[in-house]
Amino acid sequence: MKAAVIQFPGSNCDRDMAVALEGVAGNGQVSTVWHKETSLPEGLDVVAIPGGFSFGDYLRCGAIAARSPIAKAVIEFANKGGFVLGVCNGFQVLTETGLLPGALMRNAGLKFICKDVGLKVETTDSAFTSSYQKRQEISVPVAHHDGNYVADDELLAKLRGEDRIAFTYTDNPNGSVADIAGVLSENRRVLGMMPHPERCTEKAHGGTDGAAMFRSILDAMATA
Repeated sequence: MKAAVIQFPGSNCDRDMAVALEGVAGNGQVSTVWHKETSLPEGLDVVAIPGGFSFGDYLRCGAIAARSPIAKAVIEFANKGGFVLGVCNGFQVLTETGLLPGALMRNAGLKFICKDVGLKVETTDSAFTSSYQKRQEISVPVAHHDGNYVADDELLAKLRGEDRIAFTYTDNPNGSVADIAGVLSENRRVLGMMPHPERCTEKAHGGTDGAAMFRSILDAMATA
């Protein structure tokens, strides 16, 4: 499996994401790509957009990053069926590119949230969640100020009807509609989520509930 992690000015989880991916892909199989690049490395299976504060979150979170030179290549990669994972700020970027629907707004409590939260796995029918059990409850860290997922009634019905809600919060920390913590694209190959699975893949992290996501991705590559 070959993966790339996109770096923007203000990314701060790029190393965490690379280490988590290397844990399943092996050393030398994960590259980092600076936002000013106009193309991705050849032969990639997965592109990850990490958390942080791309471009200082000026304008709107993820809005400037979504218009950076590398964004066009990521969109083309996704549209050709490539797997894309966006976490926290990466989720915000994916909504700004249009690869995922909805929007991430200011937390309902208007405060930055940094803690472990409970999640419920809503679907195992994706390359990112196949190693979990449906309705399994896991614990994953969050660290965000703008994680309130917003969708109108029509979009919410569509997400539910197409089984595209990947994760929900067991105790909603930010006001997200229907407790949504992560959603899938129509082709199920793009996942955006606010919690950080890359921060809970090893016992030293205090929990390993995120490890199954990266195993799921590897399994998907093995059977593709």
